[in-house]
Amino acid sequence: MQCRFCKTDLKHVFIDLFNSPASNSFVTAEQLNEPETFYPLKVFTCHQCYLVQVDEYKKSDAIFNSDYVYFSSYSTTWLAHAREYANKMVARFGFNAQSQVIEIASNDGYLLQYFHQKNIPVLGIEPTANTAKVAIEKGISSVVDFFGVRLASELKKKNIQADLLLGNNVLAHVPDIVDFVKGLKLALKPQGVITMEFPHLMQLVENNQFDTIYHEHFSYLSFSTVKRIFAAQGLGLFDVEELPTHGGSLRIYAKHAEDAGKPIGEAVERLLQKEESKGMNSLAYYDNFQQKALQVKLDLTELLIKLKREGATVAAYGAAAKGNTLLNYCGIKSDLIDFVVDANPHKQGKWLPASHIPVVNEAHLKQTKPQYVIILPWNLKEEITRQLAYIKDWGGRFIVPIPKVEIV
Repeated sequence: MQCRFCKTDLKHVFIDLFNSPASNSFVTAEQLNEPETFYPLKVFTCHQCYLVQVDEYKKSDAIFNSDYVYFSSYSTTWLAHAREYANKMVARFGFNAQSQVIEIASNDGYLLQYFHQKNIPVLGIEPTANTAKVAIEKGISSVVDFFGVRLASELKKKNIQADLLLGNNVLAHVPDIVDFVKGLKLALKPQGVITMEFPHLMQLVENNQFDTIYHEHFSYLSFSTVKRIFAAQGLGLFDVEELPTHGGSLRIYAKHAEDAGKPIGEAVERLLQKEESKGMNSLAYYDNFQQKALQVKLDLTELLIKLKREGATVAAYGAAAKGNTLLNYCGIKSDLIDFVVDANPHKQGKWLPASHIPVVNEAHLKQTKPQYVIILPWNLKEEITRQLAYIKDWGGRFIVPIPKVEIV
């Protein structure tokens, strides 16, 4: 395998989570007795540009298809984040009815709806037809397609370019990151602004977030590496924010390199120095991550076996992709976790890939009253513990598996 950015032959394994199905390939009742396809989940570190990456074992068009089950609007925390972002962008850059906002991976219109409410023209680009359909029903103009040079060129020929071009949790999801960033350059007006949000590799390493590794995430990104990738396509980063979302994310601000109207803020140099001081531009930083993940595996399986021996009922909350990575790496199945609750009706009535744990609604949780509930999307721990605070009425307790296994 070669680095998807600099084409260096990859030799250094960051972590091997072994074989598993794609994390969002939920199983229907009819499929329960059929074989599932497992793919390697081995992650490499490039020793030239320090892009951490997994090979495209499963093609992106097979992952992001009309059966895709992730809808952004089912998290109140994420909706609040999107609303706050829209307000901030309008206040900072003055976008109005003459502006064009384009979002890549716009999903169900969870974010563009807030610009739309301000009468700012919006366009969503979303490869999954089922989520785009929901956005269109909200009045969000949407193109059902993958973004890259081809689509950006087609839009440019139609005089469609962005004053604000944004993408939340998409930069890590593209197998050809060079083509994607070239497309950003084409789709941006001369004085336009790009913002991208993505989980910060530094947080993944330092907080043992190995479960955020799955086949949809082709790249795991540091700020310094992203800066190199953007610079190679004529785009400059002029600001950056560290965010708490998804266990610690970055929001980068980019412009055309030739745009002199946006000075580079102090935050850019501060974060570059922070990553440098931590050693992120050396292979030693990425050593021993396998052992950290193994410790969680041992602790979680030992705890679940102990609870089962004691006759306890254990459920989980949040049929998230990260949860499937965790469960499949740990070898946990429906004999140790009885069911998983999820608010998304598109997941309810299905089973998790490989582990075959059934996905149910919250009413089932209230009816069965399990003694323990594992929070799989640990990044939403506060939201979920507030929502399910009533489990304490029957003596229920929460288990949080990342960064280390804890009962809370």
